Amino acid sequence: MKKALVCGAGGFIGSHLVSRLKRDGYWVRGVDLVYPEFSKSQADEFIKGDLRNISVVDICVDGVDEVYQLAADMGGADFIFTGENDADIMHNSAMINLNIVDSMKRHKVKKVFYSSSACMYPQEHQLKIDVPALTEDMAYPGNPDSEYGWEKLFSERLYLAYGKNYGFDVRIARFHNIFGPEGTYVGGREKAPAALCRKVIESDGEIKVYGDGKQTRSFLYIDECVDGVRRLMESDCTEPLNIGSDEVISINDFAKMIIKISGKKVKIVNIEGPLGVRGRNSDNTLIKEKLGWSPTQKLEVGMTKTYKWINEMINHKIKYIYESPDGKTIYRRRFDSNDPLDKEQVDPKTYEPTGKKFGDDWK
Repeated sequence: MKKALVCGAGGFIGSHLVSRLKRDGYWVRGVDLVYPEFSKSQADEFIKGDLRNISVVDICVDGVDEVYQLAADMGGADFIFTGENDADIMHNSAMINLNIVDSMKRHKVKKVFYSSSACMYPQEHQLKIDVPALTEDMAYPGNPDSEYGWEKLFSERLYLAYGKNYGFDVRIARFHNIFGPEGTYVGGREKAPAALCRKVIESDGEIKVYGDGKQTRSFLYIDECVDGVRRLMESDCTEPLNIGSDEVISINDFAKMIIKISGKKVKIVNIEGPLGVRGRNSDNTLIKEKLGWSPTQKLEVGMTKTYKWINEMINHKIKYIYESPDGKTIYRRRFDSNDPLDKEQVDPKTYEPTGKKFGDDWK
């Protein structure tokens, strides 16, 4: 049985990746500063530790076959683009990555996945709303629009350099705005899909959207993101690949989609605020060529699932708990209930109740 280490296993993508690796037959060790916020980790072993500490990294890396590195100091526009967190973002994420490659070298662990970001692309390719989709060869000369993006670019080169000089078997994905259930939706570090869902759910007739709302993005549902990561790791592709949807949408139209899903009457009010680039979309030509695969799920399908989950979290104080390693059995329980048997099963794809209660025979 292969052994995998997932760094950032307490986070949104990392926790979903742990569950996928378990379904794929791996023994999984997770590490993070925190446990997953909304579900019990499926990791065989979970180390609550700081990857900026090399002694913690050494404990985590020892004995594994593959490393999935998703740990980073990150957040949404309010965190990344204000400039107030630039030093911490660069210092913390760079230190984590430097520690990981150093420990992998000493423990003779060769295979590693690094989660980069579309934020590493030069800003001059993203100044208009109708810009061409970003191809992987647009990365240089480097000129990201944020320190978060600069650190991602540096760490891509770091892993590739260790591949060249020390024989690491490196896979790199440039994620494009991943979203879905069990992602942070409040607190300042949430991404646009979750933030807009929360705003619509809590609105009394209007929501505020940063900028003129004409800025464009593409968004990828979490299941397809994790599927792409696993396909990349099983491939022989050693160059960075976009993992994102090529379904581009303006932020105003995105907000209108969420309002439609909600069934509410909500007005959009555009205000000043941190924006990032003007337009960004994923070109999936290379991933189709290298993996014979690319994301296909329509944005509205994933947003319907995500809105439903956030709505239940906010309005019904529901907590989802993954009880089975295969991810097929999910219970939900009210936060304000102290009864351990006060649970009901929900469908893992739609989050709709199945009508079965905890303790029923589900075979």
